[in-house]
Amino acid sequence: MPEKSGFPHYMLKEIFDQPKALEDTIASRVSLVDAEVRIADEIRIPADELRALRRINIVASGTSRHAGMAGQYMFQDLVQLPVEVDYASEFEYRNPMIGGGEITIVITQSGETADTTAAQREAKKKGSRTIAISNVVDSTIAREADGVLYTHAGPEISIASTKAFTAQMAVLFLFAAYLAQARKGVSSDALRKWIEELLAIARKAEFVLKQSSACQRLADRFRTFEDFLFLGRAIHYPIAMDGALKLKEVSYVHAEGYPTGETKHGPNALIDEHLPVVIIATRDRKDAGSVLRYEKSVANIRGFRQQSAQVIAIATEGDAEIEALADETIFVPESSELLSPILEIIPLQLFAYYMAVRKGLDVDRPRNLVKSVTRE
Repeated sequence: MPEKSGFPHYMLKEIFDQPKALEDTIASRVSLVDAEVRIADEIRIPADELRALRRINIVASGTSRHAGMAGQYMFQDLVQLPVEVDYASEFEYRNPMIGGGEITIVITQSGETADTTAAQREAKKKGSRTIAISNVVDSTIAREADGVLYTHAGPEISIASTKAFTAQMAVLFLFAAYLAQARKGVSSDALRKWIEELLAIARKAEFVLKQSSACQRLADRFRTFEDFLFLGRAIHYPIAMDGALKLKEVSYVHAEGYPTGETKHGPNALIDEHLPVVIIATRDRKDAGSVLRYEKSVANIRGFRQQSAQVIAIATEGDAEIEALADETIFVPESSELLSPILEIIPLQLFAYYMAVRKGLDVDRPRNLVKSVTRE
């Protein structure tokens, strides 16, 4: 078993492993000089099939499903194809309408998750190509797929997935960029820009980790609360989902992840001084959709404050407006809309970790959970 390298828990070590895990997952698969994503040998699907592709399906469970939800936005934005995301545990029960001319991406850290493996077999039976995303070489899901994209995150010992999650999102972005390249739907200049942004993400993750002490202070302030609401819009919604999941997994605190706009359709009734709201309110100033989303989030924060809620915001570095509005603000470097989720989850992982530590819990082995769910 790998050493903790001086960290008190594997979870904290693995959170801090993320810059290296991202670099190892990305660097060898791209060429900035040639403006090229080089994963054809891993995908192993003929170019003519990729050009004729009609739809993408993504199937996973837990944190891996949240990565798939972020991937949905990446594929639809970069490749202009419809994408469906399914719970692996529900996939075979709904008679999925999939078949030839489609790719089904199955995501699992261990490569042995029982319901994800069953979903992969169902997709293959219906005639869909399958691509596995796994952190374990020669796992069941990798052996049975048409192609496999490994995350090079290294062994992940803590039950709560951290570095595997961010590596999965990086791989999904790589795959989306590769598909756009293979289908000739992107210029060299645009592809080079995507690669530049992807290569910068590991360095930006190091910046976020420097705010570990701020996350520790957050846990000190909020350690007595037993309910949290996590909010995010668009590609940031799955990050809110995973932030809530991490808090539930390791600190046994009830937390829900919601799309920000959905609060007015029910959850708003719960928001008061007893329910802290964690909202992802970053922005990509170059993306018009991101700016609009940001403006709506600012308006939401004002509304939550009027309801006496305590607001914790994840904001873009230098955003004085959010800092003035929120009770607590954690900053992440500015990044492209599709890649900022990789940075946004890191402070939420740290917050969950420190909340569990404050409660004296077994961070690496939460009760009733296992690392690899090999039985349905």
